[in-house]
Amino acid sequence: MKLNILAFGVHPDDVELGCAGSILASVAEGKKVGIIDLTRGELGTRGNAETRVIESNNAAKLLGVSVRDNLGMADGFFQDDETNKRKIIESIRKYRPEVIFCNAPDDRHPDHGRSAKLVADAAFLAGLRKIKTDDNGKHQEAWRPSYVFHYIQDRFIQPSFVIDISAHMNKKMESVLCYGSQFFNPENEEPQTYISSPQFLETVKARAMMLGKRIGVEYAEGFISEKLIGLNSFDAIIKNVT
Repeated sequence: MKLNILAFGVHPDDVELGCAGSILASVAEGKKVGIIDLTRGELGTRGNAETRVIESNNAAKLLGVSVRDNLGMADGFFQDDETNKRKIIESIRKYRPEVIFCNAPDDRHPDHGRSAKLVADAAFLAGLRKIKTDDNGKHQEAWRPSYVFHYIQDRFIQPSFVIDISAHMNKKMESVLCYGSQFFNPENEEPQTYISSPQFLETVKARAMMLGKRIGVEYAEGFISEKLIGLNSFDAIIKNVT
């Protein structure tokens, strides 16, 4: 299966918080999108790895993605090493995306920045034909995505560009709330965490509102690109006026 976009998150729920609106917008345009979680989020204070499987599958159905895989790396302790790079390279070559979304390069959770570099490096290496990989015994051809974009997470980072998600904001929040063990639930008796308060969910909406305001729309998501983005024509940014 060839995908247009492949979104990586180190923990189940990272993608929903960071770029679910952009995924929903892309799926609505007919693009094929997949999600790959690097870990099972087994170190999370609330819930457990088994809970995350159910929650992430429910979120995937809501988002309408074509596939969601989990690479089973060690939450909190995965290394930026050859073994983990090869897992990501195999996924990239399997799905051959044009665009990759991945974690923020610097963030409150140390896993986020570490995984951002891991995925970005693997995206480059996936294009080197002398690195041999296979998928269930079948040789994989080299493939390098055109772009790697980092979504913004807890810490604010000045975006390279933003995407209008106004039509999809409500559904984005529904996908976040698929993780009922993680976020605000007055019936959950597990320990409270940084992200389990109702105020945290309001900050997710406030961030999207703030980014939207900067481009004159209601809600937006921001991305960081290390690669300069070029345009073939001003038609891509000038609205048609009749």
